[in-house]
Amino acid sequence: MTASWRFSTLADRHRALGSKLEDWSGMGTAWTYDKDADEEYIAIRTKAGLMDVSGLKKVHITGPHASHLIDLATTRDVEKIYPGKSAYACMLNEAGKFTDDCILYRTGPNSWMVVHGSGTGHEELQRAAMGRDVSLRFDDNLHDLSLQGPTAVDYLSKHVPGIRDLPYFHHMQTQLFGFPVMISRTGYTGERGYEIFCRGQDAGAIWDRILDEGKGAGIIPCRFTTLDMLRVESYLLFYPYDNSQKYPFDNEGPGDTLWELGLDFTVSPGKTGFRGAEEHYRLKGQERFKIYGVLLDGKEPADEGAPVYRDGKKVGVVTCAMYSPLVKKSMGIARLDVDCAVKDTKLEIRNKSGAINATAQPLPFDDPKKTKRTAKG
Repeated sequence: MTASWRFSTLADRHRALGSKLEDWSGMGTAWTYDKDADEEYIAIRTKAGLMDVSGLKKVHITGPHASHLIDLATTRDVEKIYPGKSAYACMLNEAGKFTDDCILYRTGPNSWMVVHGSGTGHEELQRAAMGRDVSLRFDDNLHDLSLQGPTAVDYLSKHVPGIRDLPYFHHMQTQLFGFPVMISRTGYTGERGYEIFCRGQDAGAIWDRILDEGKGAGIIPCRFTTLDMLRVESYLLFYPYDNSQKYPFDNEGPGDTLWELGLDFTVSPGKTGFRGAEEHYRLKGQERFKIYGVLLDGKEPADEGAPVYRDGKKVGVVTCAMYSPLVKKSMGIARLDVDCAVKDTKLEIRNKSGAINATAQPLPFDDPKKTKRTAKG
């Protein structure tokens, strides 16, 4: 944890569950617990799990030029985001290449919160703020507890009036157990779930009470890396683990286009003027690879970074993989040559233990119409 300079108030609770608090984005994060990760994956898919995702970076943006800053730095049309609504967005560099993704929360007419991961999101926001009447404040006292799974709403509805009526990608200012919180209907699992933004001094009490009261309903604590199993099924990318920062091209600098990553949907139709916009549009049709799914024969998961071959030629790499004990399938996210990112293309995954036959399959594997995460009532 030598790189850590940010601290979760839940650190001792993670240690008690067996975590050594490995570093992620400058914060000691629960990559491991003393139990089987499959148990946590099954809980989130069938009941609910509680995760500490406070390592995400929270930036408050306020002032008369707050919306203009968001408009310059991100791919979304900010005027369509009203107070109480949020949106998933990307940030690009001048070359039109992806530098970070984020969720934009509009909390008032001139106030926003931007939550991003380990990319250069904060730097992009600072760049856009130069010379403008706006304030940026990084907030690590604000913790983020993610309660994800089909029974999450049943638990929260006992404590939070109106939670069942909160639509997907909306948030509400409320109280939980007498503590002030913002609850957002967002997450990183593909399930119906909620993120509870709370003060650091309240996080322990909220964590403990949810796990205590929810134990009978199957709510359990989950490590951060359980997300890897969930994100493979649900087509949720994780910077830099799916990007060219980890899998560089020969003789090229790092950076991927939204067309390559399948994130072009984050650009609001017709939007121009954001950083990298001209290059983003120019690069359409010039994809060097495509993010795509691979479905493996048998139960063995692909190694992270396993090369992918077609007819003896290397055509890609597996960036994240898992075997699902629920659907009994082995699957992965891969960076594939464009002509191989076609449904049912026959492939070979070369693990360290040997070769495994596979086929290319479109993502997501689970709930492609997003009916679970958007369910009403």
